Amino acid sequence: MRLFATICLVVPLAVSSVTHATDQAVAADPQVLRHLKETIRQQQAQLQQQAAQLKHQEELLRQLAEQVSALTRQSAQSATALKAPAAVPVSGGNSNIKLTLSGQINRAMNVVGDGGGTAIYHVDNNVSNSRIRLVGTAPIDSDLTLATRLELAFTADESSKVSQKDQAPGTYLNARWADISLASKTYGKLSLGKGNTASYTTAAADFSKTDIVHYSSVADIAGGLLFRKKDGKLTSTALSDVFTDFDGLNVKSRLRYDSPKFYGFNMAASLITDRRSDLGLYWAGQGYGFEAAAGFGLADPRLADSGLQYDGSFSLLHSATGLNLTLSSGILEKKRDNNAFSYYGKLGWLADLTKLGSTAFGVDVSRSENSSAAGDRGISVGAAVVQEFKKLSSELYLQYRIYALKMGDGTPVHDLNVGTLGVRVKF
Repeated sequence: MRLFATICLVVPLAVSSVTHATDQAVAADPQVLRHLKETIRQQQAQLQQQAAQLKHQEELLRQLAEQVSALTRQSAQSATALKAPAAVPVSGGNSNIKLTLSGQINRAMNVVGDGGGTAIYHVDNNVSNSRIRLVGTAPIDSDLTLATRLELAFTADESSKVSQKDQAPGTYLNARWADISLASKTYGKLSLGKGNTASYTTAAADFSKTDIVHYSSVADIAGGLLFRKKDGKLTSTALSDVFTDFDGLNVKSRLRYDSPKFYGFNMAASLITDRRSDLGLYWAGQGYGFEAAAGFGLADPRLADSGLQYDGSFSLLHSATGLNLTLSSGILEKKRDNNAFSYYGKLGWLADLTKLGSTAFGVDVSRSENSSAAGDRGISVGAAVVQEFKKLSSELYLQYRIYALKMGDGTPVHDLNVGTLGVRVKF
């Protein structure tokens, strides 16, 4: 456009100059003068036509750039949508609060050999049970956001309750969350109601993507099953009594504060029903081709004959190869007996073997002592594979695990062998 303006200014001056010179040089030949003026007029017309064409091409390029930008945004949105199902907006009674609905169904089948035979148990996976969730958000200003969360666990035959004595314990209905929070980008977040305590999930840092069935709390998928004595009789000791990761104080009614993040760190503290309290420290970061996360929890569970509870976890993922390592440990102080503790370690591989989604593999080992009773020692080894189906927001998982127990009173018991097939669908 600047070139065109310059031409438009220069050409008339040139015409004037040429015309003046021509009038002096060829005043006696009007025909030559007319021919020269016509040539200049035609050149001006050509320049104007070329400028118009350039302007048209510039407009076409602008439109093409807008189309490319729109396609890029759509691709990014589609990729994000495939990673996790978006919460669905629903109508609420207050138009000032944005309300979304989400949830999941998580069902599994356990094939169990307990020394007295083999049986099949249909369960709702207690690692991450079936649930429905309503979340409301209302921005107050550029810094503050008011939020609510109501989450209901609705499970049929929860895996922590199903046992040889009760294969169908029925429907488990529980308000997992009933929470109101006020979050500030500057000062942190304050939560009041039922929800995660500050120390909960500090023992569960995990990048393996097998943690739907294969993580530090190894008993969750079959926690209600009882060990069987070598004489054929069942004991009163369940898997969940022996194997625990001491992962904080779980879900409780509490007042909780979460600090803002600082160099990947943030802290949390909560005051809980029955004068219990806890602290949580979290960190996550990435660099040099790795992703890492860690947590540490300190809690006062106020249990009989017990003191404080400590737990921590660490997970590391090498992004290029998908190889990952997860470690977790927890301790519960005992006033009269030896402390109860657990150790957990897992090696994993996260691969892109199909276009359906990631395929995750893991092998792990867990050891617990003095959890169920003084002198009891449990060890568990397992292997799992989890196939993700991105477009369906689903996972198909398989696991085989052996649980062994050496009872402190010397009673011999059979190992528990558990094979699991399960599916989780998120909505």
